Amino acid sequence: METERLRLRRFTGDDVEQLAGLDSDPEVMRFLTGQATPPEEIASVVLPAILKVYDEHPGLGTFAAEQKSDGAFIGWFGLQPTAAPATVDVGYRLNRTAWGKGYATEGTKALIDKAFGELGMERVVADTMAVNHRSRAVMRRSGLRFVRIFHEHFDDPLPGTEFGEVEYAIDRRTWEAGRRA
Repeated sequence: METERLRLRRFTGDDVEQLAGLDSDPEVMRFLTGQATPPEEIASVVLPAILKVYDEHPGLGTFAAEQKSDGAFIGWFGLQPTAAPATVDVGYRLNRTAWGKGYATEGTKALIDKAFGELGMERVVADTMAVNHRSRAVMRRSGLRFVRIFHEHFDDPLPGTEFGEVEYAIDRRTWEAGRRA
């Protein structure tokens, strides 16, 4: 899949180093786990789980994001299955060098379009920590709308967890109306 500036492709077994580099930045992981993911966990757990989704859920998964201009890996975008019928979850994780350039919105919009236009989904959802204002802004710019605040229990909560998680979503009808506007 391609956007104006990005190429999204499936991950392969050769991408451990890129994923490990991404997940080693404490700022990238700030609202996720709060710490780096060990490279051995990327190789033995994270990447195999990513590859498994491709087989089990055609068209869905986590896709490596590369700049079209130079092929540089900047992170990933995901379109994941959920327990709800015809509903997928959209998300992303980008290197700090890619922040503030509109890539998160560009990639998220492309996956929302894929979900409705190509995969026939009825709803796209996304969530983040309530205090993650930059990701919330990406969700809004991508066409997703605030749905709710909810609270989950974490054994080792991150700072800001006490303010809860937020869910954003868009349904097919709203997406179609936006495309006609």
